[in-house]
Amino acid sequence: MTDYRYKAMDAYGKMQRGWLQAKNEMDVAFRLENQGLDLITCHRKRRQRLRMVAGAVSRRDLINMVFHLEQLTRSGVPLLEGLQDLRDSVSPGYFRDVLAGLVEEIEGGKNFSHALAAFPNDFDPVFVSLVGVGEEAGELPTVLKQMGDNLRWADELAANTKRILMYPSIVGVVIMGVATFLMVYLVPQIVPFVEELGGEIPGHTRALMAVSSVFVNYWAAILLLPAALIVVLRIAVKLRPEFKYWLDRLRLRLPLVGPILFRIKLARLATYMALLYSAGITVLRSLEICEDVVDNLYMARALATARGAIAEGRTISVSFASTDMFPPLVIRMLRVGEGTGNLDDALTNVSYFYDREVREAIETIEPAISPVLTVIMGLLLGWIMLSVLGPVWDTLAGIG
Repeated sequence: MTDYRYKAMDAYGKMQRGWLQAKNEMDVAFRLENQGLDLITCHRKRRQRLRMVAGAVSRRDLINMVFHLEQLTRSGVPLLEGLQDLRDSVSPGYFRDVLAGLVEEIEGGKNFSHALAAFPNDFDPVFVSLVGVGEEAGELPTVLKQMGDNLRWADELAANTKRILMYPSIVGVVIMGVATFLMVYLVPQIVPFVEELGGEIPGHTRALMAVSSVFVNYWAAILLLPAALIVVLRIAVKLRPEFKYWLDRLRLRLPLVGPILFRIKLARLATYMALLYSAGITVLRSLEICEDVVDNLYMARALATARGAIAEGRTISVSFASTDMFPPLVIRMLRVGEGTGNLDDALTNVSYFYDREVREAIETIEPAISPVLTVIMGLLLGWIMLSVLGPVWDTLAGIG
């Protein structure tokens, strides 16, 4: 399959543009014709370009798709008809093109899970594996409901995380803007006046003058530094996997943010494992899938180590404890799950506990951010005022 960028016209003469996976240009025209569109032009694009321009399927779209299919399949509507109905009901765009691709894959003879696997950048291995298990067991509506609940939980968790980051990000940008204005425009106009006063210039005033000089002479480099740093880090991650391992480990150990991020990933890991295990997937296969979706090389290697120990015959709790990464609560709950035979319930309890801890941490940190940022702004303005007015006061005192 190749990604194509197309321009087509509907029955009312309205132009539509989008992305589509097809074998060739004739296949593009055939697929668009099934959607009631007439192909005008199309050209090939690589997958990386597709994701940068159009973006992957959003979590909200996935929630909508899972809920729609769960309701229809539970009511006895065939899956293919449900996908066709959903495809026709959404507005033109990337999500509709993906749905059209799924319909074409199923019409070509594939089952739903294999059709999802044709879009690896939009549907993760957990999603595909659970759908496959639901199809084999004849419990697809139940599996879709479980996935819908999990997606809604993840969406709510992401919304809470964005909420706590939004305010400090906005205030941080304001502080940087004010600091840049003061250093580039205001301080250079005041410095000549301070120098003309004569006398000894305090150290904090000299520091302000040096910082202002750096801003004035290298403002372009300062603006480009964050983007350049991001590019360098991405290149280093691609070239050196060990650097990614070190960077992912550092993220989990950052002050204040690291523990919250670690709890979020533990909650997500426990939720995924509980879903996979309750669906009938073996522990080894569940761990292998979670290595791909945990989105952290440090944790992925720990899971691989635990999986290797389990394959050698050790118990799950002992294997996880041997990695020296998982907290005692996780080990204890795994031991309880092994003893009772309800591993999925134990993992659900782990997810609930860390989800609650994350919510409590966010509720605690959010009110404390405003005073901290206010103090930072006050210290910045106080330093500038003291550095500028201090020499003036000393000169006036000397004259007196």
